[in-house]
This record gives sequence, C-alpha cells and structure tokens, in this order.
Amino acid sequence: MKVIQYSLIGIIAFITLLWVAVNTNALATTYEIFAWRSLLLQYSGILALTVMSLGMLLAMRFTWLEDKLNGLDKVYRLHKWLGITTLVFVLLHWLLFKVPRWLVEAGLLIKPARAAKPPETLAIFNFFQSQRGLAEQIGEYAVYVLVALIAVALIKRFPYRYFLISHRWISLVYLALIIHAVVLMKYAYWTTVLGVIMVPMILLGIFAALISLFKRIGHTRKVVGEITAITYLDGVHMNAVTVQLKSQWSGHYAGQFAFVTFDQLEGAHPFSITSAWLDDGKLSFLIKALGDYTNTLKSSLKIGQSAVIEGPYGRFDFNSQSNRQIWIGGGIGITPFIARMKSLAKSPDGRVVDLFHTTTDTDQASLALLTQDAETAGVELHIMINSQEGYLTGEKLRAKIPDWKEADVWFCGPALFGETLRADLVLNGLDAHRFHQELFEMR
Repeated sequence: MKVIQYSLIGIIAFITLLWVAVNTNALATTYEIFAWRSLLLQYSGILALTVMSLGMLLAMRFTWLEDKLNGLDKVYRLHKWLGITTLVFVLLHWLLFKVPRWLVEAGLLIKPARAAKPPETLAIFNFFQSQRGLAEQIGEYAVYVLVALIAVALIKRFPYRYFLISHRWISLVYLALIIHAVVLMKYAYWTTVLGVIMVPMILLGIFAALISLFKRIGHTRKVVGEITAITYLDGVHMNAVTVQLKSQWSGHYAGQFAFVTFDQLEGAHPFSITSAWLDDGKLSFLIKALGDYTNTLKSSLKIGQSAVIEGPYGRFDFNSQSNRQIWIGGGIGITPFIARMKSLAKSPDGRVVDLFHTTTDTDQASLALLTQDAETAGVELHIMINSQEGYLTGEKLRAKIPDWKEADVWFCGPALFGETLRADLVLNGLDAHRFHQELFEMR
C-alpha cells in the first residue's frame, strides 16, 4: 500500500514543483483575485490531465508496470486512486471556472477589464485562440459526463459489465479533455520543462485511449480454450471450471490470475488460477457466486463452451528468503494457495508451511479436496469455520504458530481482514515486509 501512496503523492508533488518553477515570477507578483483564478485554473487543469493520463496508461495492463508496482492488483489500486484524484482536480477546475462567474453575475464580484493581448506569432496558437470558446464548452460537458462515468466505475452496486463499458467511454471523454487542455493551456508552458513532460504524457494517454476504444487491451496475451469440466460446489457456492486451451499459453506460476471471458457481451472477469502449469494446456478456476454475473454461471456454463483467457497476471508468487511461511486464505481467497499446493506436490521447495483457511460456507467435498492437496504438498492445514471457531485473529494465529515472527505471511481474502491481521502481527513484532497481501479488487 505504501508504494501506491508514495506513487500518487510523488506524481502530484512532481507536477506541482514543475508548475511552481515555471510560474515563480507570477506567484510572487500576483495579488488580484482573477489573476490567481487564472493561475489556479492552469494548475488544476494540468494536474487533472496528468493523473488521468497516467490512469489511462495503467489500464493497459503492461507487464513492466506490474514489475514496478509488484502486481496488477497494485497497478489497479493506483489506477483507482488516480481516477478519484482526477475527479477531485476536475471538480476543482470546474469550480474555479464557474464560481467567480456566478459571483460576478450576482454582483458580489467585479471582473476587471481584460487587457488586449498581442497577436500570436505562431499560426497554431492563433488557431487555438479562435477555438477557446468551443474548447471551454467541450471541457464543461466532458466534466459532467466524466463525473457520471467515474461514479459508475466506483459504486459497486452497478454491475461489472457497466463498469467495463464506463471505462471504455471514459476514453472518449479523455480525448475530449485533451482537446480542451491543448487549446486552453497557457501557450508559454509548451516551451518550458512542464511542456516537455506534458507532450509525451498526452501522447501516451491518447495511445492508451485508442487501445481501450478498439478493445485491444491485453490482446497479445489472449488465448482461446474450451470448457472441459464443470463442478458446482453447493456448500460454498463455487463453480470449479476446467478449460482446455487451443492456442499457445506462456505458462503461469501459482498465485497468478487471468481475465476470463465466457460471454462476449459480459466481457472479461478476473479469476485466480487454481491449477499448476503442467504444460498440458489445462487451466482450472474456482469461481465464487458473489455477484449478478457469477451467480448465473451455475446454469449458463456448458461443457464445450468456448472461453477466452488473458494473462497470466499477478505477483503473488510465494518467493521469499525465509524457509517458514504462513498462508491465510479467507473464503474464495483460498484459490492461489490451492494452485501453490498443486505446484509443491510436483516440485517441493523444502519450506515449512501452515495454511489457515477461514470460511463461512462449508462443503465437505471441497474441504476433503483441500485436505488432500495439503497432505500431498506437505502443508499443515488449519480449517477455521467462522460459525464454530470465530474469526481468525492475530492472537489466535500467534498462539497456533510459535515461530510466527520468523515466517513470511501470505494473505488473500477480504481487504479489511488482511489489514487487521497485518496491523496486529506488525504491532507484535513481525517485519512489515514479511506480510504479503493480494489486493484482488479491479474496481
């Protein structure tokens, strides 16, 4: 989480420093309210454009960004906060534009006469000058649409397919805001270090927007397969699905996930891979019936149905220096650990491992399979049924595992559950870097 926080703060601080550097004289000599309004309009607009451009880039699912931020889950968490930050700066920009006008119309503020500007020497800037009114209108309407689309993306009550559609439309709004920004940004900025940064950022943002609009995100990592097995586990409301791939898969390691499309109208959903890669073209997924779409899979999935798999993604890789590991899988968060146990059954690594599986729902068949996987992999399994033993706490974990301070902890499950456990263990002496948490949320 600190990487995400530092990245966001660093981006804002960097652009702020550049903006201050190119406006040093103006900031020192400006006293009139409308002159300050003009400065702050430029500042808020540049920040909004910067964070939105970076958010567009993060949505491309580039593997090099995964490496930098330690997993696509972290990439998408930063993408989410860039979206929220964009909304904040866009609204600030809109208010700076609108409120002084309202005050002038109400007679509470007097707008000074605008001094005549000398003619621009460059034809392109003359053209921009003639289009200012249109650019302002484009920007205003784009703000209204953007607020609505970001709301759809952030409010989880909207179905996931609307979230995907809203993101594609956001790309159109972004292109409209580019027109607004390029025409209205202070012309002198383009020849400064700020302009040197903004030009490639805008070009990368446009590139990302076009990839999104033409549905080409992740297209080089997509393979086609066919469903060969489906088992529904009633007690835990999960679909166990096996897909036989028909095209080349690069392989994956335990703990990774993929975007899976069973229905083109619904689009791709992220699911953890529960099978170890044996170079046989088979991938298995455990899919919890949690939402409007996954609740329909029990009746809609059929043997022989085609599936598009995009991936693999994620850096939840179980790599650590310690020979002692503690795994915690909350509910459907057990899936990466199943894959890891299947991998260890083929290639043991000599580590001592305790796996805690905490669950509200129970299914004897699935628990039997989990127990078998643990025994085959040499993993000590602790099954904790919440209704019988209560929720797993740091105190309970520490009581069961005496050498817990020497272990690396790998957690996948509800975010608040993981944060609570992490805070407890770190408070009692665990090195914070030993706690690895998958932030498996795409919105």
